[in-house]
Amino acid sequence: MIKHLCKLVWNRKRINFLITIEIFFSFLVLFSVIVFAVYYLNNYLYPLGFNYENIWSIQVDTRSGSDEKDKLQRLAKTNQIISALREFGEVESAAAVWAAPFSRGDWTSGRKLKDGRDFDYSNNEASDELKEVLGLNVVRGRWFSKEDDGVTNYKPVVINQMMARAFFGDEDPIGKDISDPDDKERKEARVVGVIDDFRKNGEFSEIRGYVFNRADFTNQQSFLPRFFLIKVRPETTAVFEEKLLARLQAEARDWSFTIKTLVDMRANVFQEYLVPMTAFALVAGFLLIMVGLGLTGVLWLTVTQRTKEIGLRRAKGATKRRIYHQILGEMFIITSLGLLAGVLVVVQFPLLNFLGFADSKVYTLSIIISLVLIYLLTALCGLYPSRLATKVQPAEALHYE
Repeated sequence: MIKHLCKLVWNRKRINFLITIEIFFSFLVLFSVIVFAVYYLNNYLYPLGFNYENIWSIQVDTRSGSDEKDKLQRLAKTNQIISALREFGEVESAAAVWAAPFSRGDWTSGRKLKDGRDFDYSNNEASDELKEVLGLNVVRGRWFSKEDDGVTNYKPVVINQMMARAFFGDEDPIGKDISDPDDKERKEARVVGVIDDFRKNGEFSEIRGYVFNRADFTNQQSFLPRFFLIKVRPETTAVFEEKLLARLQAEARDWSFTIKTLVDMRANVFQEYLVPMTAFALVAGFLLIMVGLGLTGVLWLTVTQRTKEIGLRRAKGATKRRIYHQILGEMFIITSLGLLAGVLVVVQFPLLNFLGFADSKVYTLSIIISLVLIYLLTALCGLYPSRLATKVQPAEALHYE
């Protein structure tokens, strides 16, 4: 039966070739959309690694200068602001951080692992109170504390579990150095703790290595925070924002502050991911509709042109069911040829480092979903033309010479 269907497809190779090309490009476009959708959905299913409810972000512009005296003054002012934030009854805890969750801007680094792989990871600097503010879960060791005061021969760091696995495998990372051995001017970065995987950029962002460096505002080498984070009591309303802003401006008149909730910042990040994905999905949807209409029209025309052939088959005893299976079978063979070419192309993408963000699990699942959707489209498009073919009566073949 399959051999016979292949012969029928070959006899109409010119028309079928155009359909095959159409299916081939449709598969490529659909796969490109599906692989992003599966990738983001897979990321979304993993925990964020921190809490964002009842947490406000205060972005600060210090209008910083470059001289050492100015740096010390700004560090002192940072300590004053943190102390002022803790005085409010509405504030449960306050911390300073270089990059707040859901904020723009990342500080990334990279180095080679023992097995020769390049490993990129994100960095951040935070004060000791960040664990309490964001509810970070320490799975090994500890978070930063007064115990780290006065340490000069190394800098304490806290890493996430992914980075611990990449650098040390099953070994205990506590007390080990993660600094780059090729950097001759390096200072030992000693791991004091490991936290759950932390994803600053939200649920849709990738899971990657993450390093927190300790911020010590008594040290001139410390960073100047770009954000203050406060955990407010659940009953706190927006009225508190005006009182908070007035106090901040009183503490630092030459600084500017922007206050947002992490809930609102998270919603903005969601929009940044969802808007382009929706646009791509609409393009792919319209393309599939056009392909579907084209397949239906071609099959309809084919049935009309093959009335003599179908009528003769009916006259020789072919049942409606066999005619139905013949038309759909031909369509599935044509579809399979286009999909085979498409699969042969997309499996080359990892070798070219194209769509390299997707791991093998996401890649394989995306191919399967794309294949299923194209086959479903083919089946739906072939239902009505195939039904028309089953209604052809043997006597209709007599109308043709």
